[in-house]
Amino acid sequence: MTLTEERTEPHSVRRLTRPDPASRTRGGQRFLLVGLTLASVYSLFPVWWLMVAATKNRVGLYQSNGLWFSGWHLWDNLHQLFTYEHGIFLRWTANSFLYAGVGSLGGTLLALATGYGLARFQFPGRSLVFACVVGSFLIPIALLTLPLYLLFSQIGMVDTPWAMLIPCLINPFSVYLAKVYTEATIPYELLEAARIDGAGELRIFFSIVLRMMTTGGATVFLLAFVNTWNAFFLPLTVLRGENNWTLNIGLYNWSGKRLESGVDLTSLVLTGALLSIVPMAIMMVAMRRYWRTGVTLGALK
Repeated sequence: MTLTEERTEPHSVRRLTRPDPASRTRGGQRFLLVGLTLASVYSLFPVWWLMVAATKNRVGLYQSNGLWFSGWHLWDNLHQLFTYEHGIFLRWTANSFLYAGVGSLGGTLLALATGYGLARFQFPGRSLVFACVVGSFLIPIALLTLPLYLLFSQIGMVDTPWAMLIPCLINPFSVYLAKVYTEATIPYELLEAARIDGAGELRIFFSIVLRMMTTGGATVFLLAFVNTWNAFFLPLTVLRGENNWTLNIGLYNWSGKRLESGVDLTSLVLTGALLSIVPMAIMMVAMRRYWRTGVTLGALK
């Protein structure tokens, strides 16, 4: 019996055809699009609520729909925020920029130098040092806060900017990222060629290595900046006077005044919280060009 006769028989078994790859691709894209949409809504929902709440006064905050506007009092809230207690909010903002900016910049430089040394130099105890760096990930940051407080108390650094800056300079995870990125982007041949030309190690690091690690350095800096900007337990422990507080500690203190003294500063707290996320959003946008440059270099290589 021929193949044509088999196909014309009424009770013949029909063979399954292979699915169209294009249809499978479209199905996967739809599933991915739905998942990204849900994740975006979940992430942006608190931001939307915060934006709406920052435009309300105290009455509208408690008596209106929390997801929609009720009057426009944003400018009044901003004026009260910047003038309350002689503009202490601006002082807290400056402190947060100092701790997050200077600490993250210094920590990024140290992390890149340490990661470069672990990745491209052979020395006794190298494996042990790297094992200690990785093992430190298992220690929660909160467990180190009390030892740091006791140490800073003995040397007189409690309630000073150094109590925040020194811990920000040391970040084992940044060292790990710098080591991994160095191994992927810095070839041995380039370093040997620079040494043959007579360049010293410091010149090699600052003139060659740092320029090639711009993308990795931007990533390390951004992660360190966000981590320090959002820090809560460490500044709550080592900073006592309100002139040295960060934004998070200051807003937390304002939110507690309703229970302590009966003063309701919820509108100011929400407006300040909205302003506190603006620097991180600006930082994300500013760092995009470094990541785009890194991707382009990787494609060229």
